Amino acid sequence: MILLTVLFLCIISTYSASVKGHTTGPSLNNDKLYKFAYSAEVYVDRVKASLQKSAGYRISSGVDVNLLWRNPDNDDDQLVKITMKDVQVENVNERPAAKNIFKGKNTEKIIGKDYLEALQRPIVVELVRGKVKTFYSYQNEPGFTQNIKRGLASLFQLQLHSGSSREVDISGKCNTTYHVRQDQVTKIKDLNSCEIERKRFTSHNRILDVGTKGTSATVYVLEDSFIKSIKAEENFIFVLNYRRKTGAKIVSKQRLELKSVQAGMGLIAAKQVAGVIKTLDPNYVAIPLEAEPVKSECKKCPSLSEHWQSIREHMHPDKLSQPEAAKSFLSFIQNIRKATKEEILKIIRSEKQEFLPQVVDAVTSAQTPESLEAVLEFLDFKDESTFILQERFLYACGFASHPSEMLLKSLTEKFKGDVAKEEIRETLVIVMGALIRKLCDRDGCKLPAVLEAKRLILNRLEKASKDDNVQMYLLALKNALLPEGIPVLLKYAESGEGPVSSLAATALQRYDPSFLTKEVKETMNRIYHQTRKVHEKTVRTTAAAIILNSNPSYMEVKNILLSIGELPMEMNKYMLSMIQDILHFELPSSKTIRQVLKDMRAHNYDRFSKMGSSSAYTGYITRGPDVSSTYSLDILYSGSGILRRSNMNIHVFDRNAELHAIQVVIEAQGLESIIAATPDEGEENLDSFAGMSAILFDFQLRPVTFFQGYGDLMSKMLSATGDAMNVVKGLVLLTDFLQEIQLQSGPTASAEFMGGLAIDISGGMEFSLWYRESKTNVKNRIAVFVAGNTEVDSFFIKTGMETTLEAETALDFISTVQFSQYPFLVCMQMDRVASPFRTHMTKYESLPSGRRYTARRGKAATLAGNEYPLHQENSNMCKKVFGAKSDSAGSWF
Repeated sequence: MILLTVLFLCIISTYSASVKGHTTGPSLNNDKLYKFAYSAEVYVDRVKASLQKSAGYRISSGVDVNLLWRNPDNDDDQLVKITMKDVQVENVNERPAAKNIFKGKNTEKIIGKDYLEALQRPIVVELVRGKVKTFYSYQNEPGFTQNIKRGLASLFQLQLHSGSSREVDISGKCNTTYHVRQDQVTKIKDLNSCEIERKRFTSHNRILDVGTKGTSATVYVLEDSFIKSIKAEENFIFVLNYRRKTGAKIVSKQRLELKSVQAGMGLIAAKQVAGVIKTLDPNYVAIPLEAEPVKSECKKCPSLSEHWQSIREHMHPDKLSQPEAAKSFLSFIQNIRKATKEEILKIIRSEKQEFLPQVVDAVTSAQTPESLEAVLEFLDFKDESTFILQERFLYACGFASHPSEMLLKSLTEKFKGDVAKEEIRETLVIVMGALIRKLCDRDGCKLPAVLEAKRLILNRLEKASKDDNVQMYLLALKNALLPEGIPVLLKYAESGEGPVSSLAATALQRYDPSFLTKEVKETMNRIYHQTRKVHEKTVRTTAAAIILNSNPSYMEVKNILLSIGELPMEMNKYMLSMIQDILHFELPSSKTIRQVLKDMRAHNYDRFSKMGSSSAYTGYITRGPDVSSTYSLDILYSGSGILRRSNMNIHVFDRNAELHAIQVVIEAQGLESIIAATPDEGEENLDSFAGMSAILFDFQLRPVTFFQGYGDLMSKMLSATGDAMNVVKGLVLLTDFLQEIQLQSGPTASAEFMGGLAIDISGGMEFSLWYRESKTNVKNRIAVFVAGNTEVDSFFIKTGMETTLEAETALDFISTVQFSQYPFLVCMQMDRVASPFRTHMTKYESLPSGRRYTARRGKAATLAGNEYPLHQENSNMCKKVFGAKSDSAGSWF
């Protein structure tokens, strides 16, 4: 037994010694030359397309590998020479001669003699335990050829036991997992974890952004402890989140296959690596294995001025609602991003007044340090005459897709300085609020500029005495959505008067329900039930909406339902509509409401049969696999039949995110004197006022006033032309995505998606004392253009795919009220005109010489116009309104 134990221990110790003396990575035999066949392929196409018709190319070559040196003290330390030979470039798929851009060109002509020589110059790699410790090459080689050789060298990096590690290769420092099974090793690289300097930015809202996915897998087959074959594949997918049919993919494949093993040169005698390198070639230097940035220059591209002249006519104010305007806007931004400050200023300073607002839109949307410096140098906030340009600049800042700290700092400095026009001063602080939110959403809440801007808004609000100043800072908080702003908003919502109280309440309504604490809900309940003071209907209904949309308790819902019947007549009707809309649309609080409705004290005919014309309704515009969109129309009237608030909303959402695309609110107060009517409770002392407020893509714009005060009201009524007042008109950068990618095979790839919006929103309010009728009209004119370009740039060839989609539409919301009788007649209409929709896709391959292959596809359709349905009661009312109009048209009296 003792003998067996001793024998067992001897076997174990012998095995352990043999493991320690053997490499834990691939091991090359001495005096051998390993000859491989190598290929690297690139494909670009639509996401679900077959690779057989993709654009792309293939680089193929022979690869010679031999061992130069092995550390005498450590078999795991090896120095290996790798040489590419007989390099060829060809189509990745078979093509007819007429479509083959490589036809008649040898590799030297395609790549260039100097580049081909550099590519076929050997590299030396030090492998320690299977990982690349040092990469040796020649210092002054072009980055393009170095990266291809880095990609080849990275293939030789592997470990022969399962497990995870953090490795450095051509892709940067990445999390890598190995799975070993007999003579096969699978290496999975987490591309999202790779640390490498590459340009990347995304859109602020996920709905408007681009979804990405990247995978990398390499399969090694081993024989006699060395590589027999390698197959590596990377896949990158990009899709528009709001239309997943629009997207692209890049596939990169590498193959290395052992063809023969021949007699080779002997090992170089040396104790250290440095001695071997010096003996081999003193010109070798150690360089990083991580890829270096490489970008081929465009030699025939137009200058910024030349490009502007080619698109200028499409940017005329009269053409801004057309897709071509949005397309030109996007291409102009791309060129501005490559321009210097001086080039930008040259265009701004030389352009005519009618084109300048569009130029300012584009320059600001470019969001480069040079474009920001140029536009700030041009605009003088002390000069009232450039009001329109200042406003367009500020709105473009508010819509910024990836704002910088410098932008917020610059606006804060402008706000502290002299500003000639008060409206610009208000817009400045409103935009600062929007930038605070966007920077905080990107973990920038602790940036010095953000902290300073937050302090400024909160401190100035605390010290503000005039209502106008208070509203200005409340609007900034409505955009910023700061958690620390909630107590301030609660104070103004409960103790403020008129528009101040209403604005504070609507600001709270924009917060995510997770921020609405017990204190918020208690305050909203006090406002709705008027526990401490009498509030206007607009504030009370907003408070009720906040309660019902933030996980209300059984008693909160019951108290709201029991209040119906005790409210002013139109508010009764509005609250009933709100409850019915929540039930109809199955919103989260609908379950609690259904429980309360089982109690007959809350649910009875007397309570649910209240008359009135106010309403709240929500419906679907679209329901799709990618995103859905809803519209909602809320109308609240005073007891005398005059509009108090009209609220139109469009929301876009998917499973994980939501976008408040459009909100247009028309609010009026104190108009009862026009028809000698009695104001509702709590609204006896309100000044005559009407105005419009808009939110566009989660950004609250500066409200527009139709009239303020009785004198202004009468003046506007007597001089009214029926023309709508413009709320926002311009060009907006919606989708702004760029990602540069380092392919493992060496080339650099990029995916760029941009979406531009040409928009014109206007609204008006008309009164007819003679016909005792009022009408509100909100017009939305929109054109969209989205362009995507996914490209692989290999210096000697560019291959990629361009995809575009364009659409234009118009959406009108009209509300007509006839208050010659009670209950008065109200008709709401929401119409969309027929909308053309076009998509195009172009795959291409091009050489610097100008030879180019393209394949195009396109599709066009027209979405039929639509009048969106509201509740049946509204349809019945519209028949009466328009029936009464046609009757009166045929009579003299």
